[in-house]
Amino acid sequence: MTHSTKRRAHVSSRAAGLRGNSLGELFLMARARGAIDLAVGTPGYPEPSRDIIDAAAEAMRAGRNQYDHPSGDLLLRERIAATLHTHTDPATELTVTVGATEALCVALLATLDPGDEVVLMDPGYEQFKAAVTLAGAVPRFVPLHPPAWRYDPADLAAAFTPRTRAVLLNSPSNPTGRVLDRRELEEIAELCERHDATVICDEVYSTFVFDGRPQISVTEVPGLAERSIVVGSLSKSHAISGWRLGFLRADAARTEVLRRVHEVTTNGAATPLQVAVGMAALSVDLPKATAEMGRRRDLAQEIFSRAGMKFAPAEGGCFLFADVEPLTGGRTDGTAFVHELLERAGVLLVPGASFFADPARGEQYVRIAFNRSTEVLHEVDRRIQAG
Repeated sequence: MTHSTKRRAHVSSRAAGLRGNSLGELFLMARARGAIDLAVGTPGYPEPSRDIIDAAAEAMRAGRNQYDHPSGDLLLRERIAATLHTHTDPATELTVTVGATEALCVALLATLDPGDEVVLMDPGYEQFKAAVTLAGAVPRFVPLHPPAWRYDPADLAAAFTPRTRAVLLNSPSNPTGRVLDRRELEEIAELCERHDATVICDEVYSTFVFDGRPQISVTEVPGLAERSIVVGSLSKSHAISGWRLGFLRADAARTEVLRRVHEVTTNGAATPLQVAVGMAALSVDLPKATAEMGRRRDLAQEIFSRAGMKFAPAEGGCFLFADVEPLTGGRTDGTAFVHELLERAGVLLVPGASFFADPARGEQYVRIAFNRSTEVLHEVDRRIQAG
């Protein structure tokens, strides 16, 4: 008689090392309590343009429901090119992707071989480490130091080795709100040139930069421009995160390779949604949206500063990265504080530990999304003060 044995499914070591969404339990608790969600970056401001929504419906009715060219709708690529900091040929240097998430994975897969090393800033968007791991590469972390979240140039140089093939940047940053300045970008350029490394820069939040500060793209910096891949998205700037429209900007030679990888991964983003943004993009007033987002940043900083949190002012993006130790006295970590605030005030934040290579470095921090309506932010203030 034979006995069947239940075997564990074989999975790749790269996939086995990936972690799921650590906020799942908190989201369920928040929903049950009717909490205000300041955890995820899903836009509560700005609202999607009515013209874009109408254009999507019209594109579907007009029959634009089948595959388009994998590189993306040409009119949309032309619209994106017109918003970028440097001249970009929409025909040969831009690729529309299924959100910035696919764009990031495509950029890494097109650049790296297993065992290659990638320089990352720490703290940083937690999905960066996961994407690097999935590509089979090895992350090398450069610690950023609070409260300004800047690196030590010696730490940056030490992160580069003979195996370095790429540097993965994010400016404006999620979660810290830092915008890399020209001096920092020039330091990174010198090291990239010395080690012949590609720079992949997530510039998803480039629309939202505050206080008259310049947003400098890696495509504008000698030494980075000719070795750069820019990851972009329409999710935050146009408030259409569910449409999953991102893009990759690179020179023509790199773009040819990026497009081949893109075709293997998804083959293309949703046609009618691309057509809609291409047709209606000019109806979105980005300067106005930036000014309004700056006012929301100011309001959020006032609310959470008054509540006792400490943070450097967000230079860009849509997040505050706050130190809660003044409130906890070191008695509890950020995760415990998030649970406490959820119970006490019905407001959901994100524990900061998941943004660090060593979670212990982030135990006293929380991330706060401020891309919300002013009404929501005022209600958050009322709940915190009442709690």
